[in-house]
Amino acid sequence: MNTFIVFLDDAEFSMRQIGPMRAGAGASSQQTQWVLVACPPRMTRHISKWVNHTARQKWRNKWADGLFNEVKDLLQSPQDLIVTELANGPMPEQTQGLLARYPAARVVDARRPKFGNDLDPLASDQRATGSSKLQASGFLTCLGLAMWLSAE
Repeated sequence: MNTFIVFLDDAEFSMRQIGPMRAGAGASSQQTQWVLVACPPRMTRHISKWVNHTARQKWRNKWADGLFNEVKDLLQSPQDLIVTELANGPMPEQTQGLLARYPAARVVDARRPKFGNDLDPLASDQRATGSSKLQASGFLTCLGLAMWLSAE
């Protein structure tokens, strides 16, 4: 059985990432198991003034259910098995726990990159990229230069 552990936060972007794998897995006669891990957006630390922990967890679960329903509709086939899970805690530890449960699985990071924010690494040996900060500073420098030239 082919097993894929897919970390996702946006259904459309994720399906573009895992679409080729789905087509390749569908061509083989083996059953495919998809372990979908929803990574909800982070809430600011100041939100605790207005929302308690239970309400935050309820919102995270509702958000993940909506994402899973979207992806399941696109991913579902009669021979495939879909398992869903919500990301909690540090990503490397969660990835290690999933790999312990599914030893032959392949890990796929299908999260949408966000401009100016680095994504948490999925494994402890994976290094976080600092390129988004450089991209943001380069963009702002070019924007300032363009404004200065237009003022001339």
